[in-house]
Amino acid sequence: MTGMECKKSRNTDFCNCSYPCSRKGICCDCLQYHRQMGELPACYFPDDYEKSYDRSIEGFISLYQKRGSWF
Repeated sequence: MTGMECKKSRNTDFCNCSYPCSRKGICCDCLQYHRQMGELPACYFPDDYEKSYDRSIEGFISLYQKRGSWF
């Protein structure tokens, strides 16, 4: 590979997404997919909320307003 290499195994260690899909650990594909859907990927959400599979930007904003920063 030239340029930026995918670090799937390392990314998978930090990925909190509980949805089984082919993009797990391939952050560039995950970001592209969720952008096309008007969503944010699981890594933008805390674990308890991520399990709801609500990836909406509106859901993120609402959650952030309620809980503040959890990072």
